[in-house]
Amino acid sequence: MTVTKPKSQTKKRRLKANSPQIDKSRSQISEGIGVYLKATPRELTQFGTFADSKQAPIHRWFQYPAGFSYRAVEHILQSYDIRPGHLVYDPFVGTGTTVIVCKGKGIESYGLEAHPFVQKIASAKADWSFNLAELINEANQITLELELTCNRAAMIDTSMMPELVQKCFSAPNLRELVYIRDYIDQNVNTKFRLLFQVALVCALRLASAAATGWPYIAPKKRIKEKNGLQAFKRRLFLMIDDLKSIPPEKRGTPSYIILGDARDSHLPDNFFDLSFTSPPYLNNYDYADRTRLETYFNGYANSWNDITEKIRSQLIISATTQINRSEHNTADIISDLLKSAEPKIAINLQESVNKLSALRLTKGGKKSYDILVGQYFNDMTLALADNLRVLKKGARFALILGDSAPYGVHIPTEEYLGRIGIGLGFRNYHIQKLRSRGDKWRNNSQRHHVTLQESVLTLEK
Repeated sequence: MTVTKPKSQTKKRRLKANSPQIDKSRSQISEGIGVYLKATPRELTQFGTFADSKQAPIHRWFQYPAGFSYRAVEHILQSYDIRPGHLVYDPFVGTGTTVIVCKGKGIESYGLEAHPFVQKIASAKADWSFNLAELINEANQITLELELTCNRAAMIDTSMMPELVQKCFSAPNLRELVYIRDYIDQNVNTKFRLLFQVALVCALRLASAAATGWPYIAPKKRIKEKNGLQAFKRRLFLMIDDLKSIPPEKRGTPSYIILGDARDSHLPDNFFDLSFTSPPYLNNYDYADRTRLETYFNGYANSWNDITEKIRSQLIISATTQINRSEHNTADIISDLLKSAEPKIAINLQESVNKLSALRLTKGGKKSYDILVGQYFNDMTLALADNLRVLKKGARFALILGDSAPYGVHIPTEEYLGRIGIGLGFRNYHIQKLRSRGDKWRNNSQRHHVTLQESVLTLEK
């Protein structure tokens, strides 16, 4: 769908009359000021998934389930002719996909991430400045020392580690993994330490005796356990091989992975030529919980409450596990900024919140989808406003998004955010559908029966 701020009612009618390939299955809340386009090139359909990145150098180090395809970044850079000399920004950088692609093309980039553990992963993946001969020598020396001294792990007490971590490994293997963790902290050269730490973190699920396939961990489902040291070595040397494959002239491309909040980035005004991201979807996905094994093992948190205080509280609202109902007034939950930017969308959202407030009382789980919907759009409105500020005039902000239907109440996320963006000051927007999603729930009476989609929303300043 393409939408531009109308200058007159005549302009509205002309846009409506000339718009091609209308998908009438989607809601038309924008009163005819644009339409969805049906055509989706086949190569775009997987842009919102991590499938393309699972075997790609650097991207494959940490296979984060909330990631998206590196090919999506390449496509956007090519589409808008972004080249060396331009500046690119990703306000929800996750494990660094946008920044890594930009570095590979010699384009300076900035990434912002609010999850402290995920930000560390992205920082490691984006650092290509090593002297490879020194790094290989360090890796050979440290792994040899570990092989010679790992018998000391038998003396380590892991009884105080979180229960989830203990259930994922046999006692000897867990002690060995903890020994490796502590040995890295104490003995690896500081310029290589983060890379070694990430190699160990990325080896945890490979070594586990529990089923740890993303996004869930199933301690009761047992699989063949792998030796922790051997899993660490394989991951470390795979990462080094990936670094070897990077052309020397690309290793020095500047990139910055910042621990920060997309709602208030503190980055300069009118700074970037392009912003590209995939923010959290409105699908009740708990990003803090999905990395619980890694955050527990590394001491970022030690309990559910710990994760809530240190991680969930820093993220935009996208899961009901982040919500304390006593802190919200559902009857008037929409922020003043959103109301002033797009009054019609604010009314639609409040109506959806009211409907969800009534529906939750009829459901066994009584999930706080009402608050989730309101707060998600409040937070994303702030993120849109901050991106508008940091982009240069004429620059674009592209987002891979999915719509949602909590308790069967359809929320056209991409269309709402596009209209809010116009209200905040973006000049126009368009929506390109990538793929349908959620079909597997159609026969489940406890879930929605709405065909959802994944799309790219692009706004222009």
